[in-house]
Amino acid sequence: MTILLVLIGCIGIAVLLGIYAVNAKPAQIAKGLRLAVPIILGVVGIILSFAGRVSIGGPMMMVAFALFSRMRKYSGVTKAKAQKSTVRTAMLEMMLDHDTGAMNGVVLAGSFEGDVLDALSDEALLILAAEMSSDHESMQLLEAYLDRRLPQWRDDFDTDSSAGRTGAAQSGAMTHQEAYQILGIEAGATAVEIRKAHRSLMQRVHPDVGGSAFLAQRVNEAKDFLLRAHEDRS
Repeated sequence: MTILLVLIGCIGIAVLLGIYAVNAKPAQIAKGLRLAVPIILGVVGIILSFAGRVSIGGPMMMVAFALFSRMRKYSGVTKAKAQKSTVRTAMLEMMLDHDTGAMNGVVLAGSFEGDVLDALSDEALLILAAEMSSDHESMQLLEAYLDRRLPQWRDDFDTDSSAGRTGAAQSGAMTHQEAYQILGIEAGATAVEIRKAHRSLMQRVHPDVGGSAFLAQRVNEAKDFLLRAHEDRS
């Protein structure tokens, strides 16, 4: 009798899983298969317990509960791919992590070409700043990094070398690829995703929160460019 009840229970579970598999998406099927083991163990344990085999059914239910609890605990551990923005000028490529606000960059030209900003010493960064002083946009991008890493860097910087750097940034025509990289979103993102990425970035780069006017400008330009493209297609 006990064996019959177990068989009936297993057949019932198999039928339900089959119906689920026919209508579910691949990702849902994979999740369902992971859940199948604790569910089957739990059902069989319950059946055995009601059939008087508590010494067998009880441990099975405990194992099923432990497996299910472990799955729930770790189901949300895998994080989505880190979202990062990339802003590029003639001499510098800067990356901003949306989650942490951390910045890092790669020098594209000059005596430090190919070097990563985080790997440069404080003294080397000041030399780099002097080299970039003739490139308004690159200097503004580097300033955003220096303001975070070396808040007092201007005290040690030769202000004479920065003469003539005033005025608005003169960025070239933005491309779709550049706009997506600045906002840190995939090509083809929806208008909702564009606005969401823009809001998230502005909380990091806006001058009112200690960010950079240049970065905020580029983020706004990227948002406006992509939203206009959406309107043109609609």
